[in-house]
Amino acid sequence: MPPPPDHTEVERFALWQGRSIEGYVEDGYGPVVETFIENFQSRGDTGAGCAIYVDGKLVVDVWGGVADSRTGRPWDHDTSAVIFSCSKGILAICVYLLAQEGRIDMDAPVADYWPGFAQHGKEGITVRQAMSHRAGLPCLEADLTLEQVLGWEAVVAEIEKQSPLYPHGAGHVYHAMTFGWVVGELIRRITGMMPGRFFRTAVGDALGLRTWIGLPAAEQASVAWMDPPLPDEDSDLARETARLVANDPMIERSLTMGGAFAFPARDGLVTFNAPEIQAAEIPGANGISSAPSLARLYAGCVSTLSSPPLLTPESIEDALRVQSRGTQLNGVPDDGARWGTGFQISSPPTQPMLGAASFGHAGAGGQLAFADAEHRVGFAYLSNQMGGYGDARARELTSALARCLKSRR
Repeated sequence: MPPPPDHTEVERFALWQGRSIEGYVEDGYGPVVETFIENFQSRGDTGAGCAIYVDGKLVVDVWGGVADSRTGRPWDHDTSAVIFSCSKGILAICVYLLAQEGRIDMDAPVADYWPGFAQHGKEGITVRQAMSHRAGLPCLEADLTLEQVLGWEAVVAEIEKQSPLYPHGAGHVYHAMTFGWVVGELIRRITGMMPGRFFRTAVGDALGLRTWIGLPAAEQASVAWMDPPLPDEDSDLARETARLVANDPMIERSLTMGGAFAFPARDGLVTFNAPEIQAAEIPGANGISSAPSLARLYAGCVSTLSSPPLLTPESIEDALRVQSRGTQLNGVPDDGARWGTGFQISSPPTQPMLGAASFGHAGAGGQLAFADAEHRVGFAYLSNQMGGYGDARARELTSALARCLKSRR
């Protein structure tokens, strides 16, 4: 990735309660920086970064606040953060690259590449269905230890043994954690590499990204300390969702891998701060990245950086087709969320991104990264202050970006 901007180019935009907010911005994108500052002033941000590419050029790169509330360490240009379910978008990019090479067919059964998956009524589940939260495997029925979960093989074995929890074709339910093992094992079976290693080999190293699934030990000191979520908004939808989560054991098992770890936090500590969890591969949830790197990854999908776009027009068209939407099979109400094949796509009102040509993924607590094929945008916003239900920080940033793009036409 490009080196950090020269020190003479860095501007201090604000000083909020002793927290420096700085970076650089191209003319015409000032409203994004103003909104970034407002996130600190009125929406609870502690430390954050936001980066935006347009037509392959970095036009916004801002950061600020505190990366570690325990020590006061500042958030700098290279600070990385846990991106939670934004990790799923990284896996989706990897699968689309394999499809472009003819190594995987989205509409073929998962079992064509992973024969053991076919057990117990799963032989007809396709790659696309698995990537669209339609495999009926949102959680494991077996209880595993944290050591087993972090060791990979035990989770794969339990997925093979398990029958779908819902009839084939019945609908969708979000696979919060198991998505990572199902899609990640597909990548491993096809490439011979763990998904985190394949990503680095296929994309990460070539683009110089500070983005990992499975954090190298040498990068531990750069990772922001995550603070537990802010309170949920006071709305009927938020209250109903909280009630369902609290009363449905399957949802709890889905988020915690059957209790192997707490999610998102226990006793005020965010679970994914643990070094052993960051170093392992939980590829649907424990990716770690800096904001400029994640924006550069998505920019590389739709525009020319050092090489032609990563994704072909055919892949992008395929990724934007809605596969799952509406009320989930477990009763979680419709908040507008829509999924294509692996990616979350524009999901108004909660996550509109830029519109119908946007694809990427949100992450627990407010993280968001996406590409937009119409505007040739790569966007990323990361924070270490997890937000609650209804968190508006990323949505306000993308709204500001949309206004900037409109005014430049």
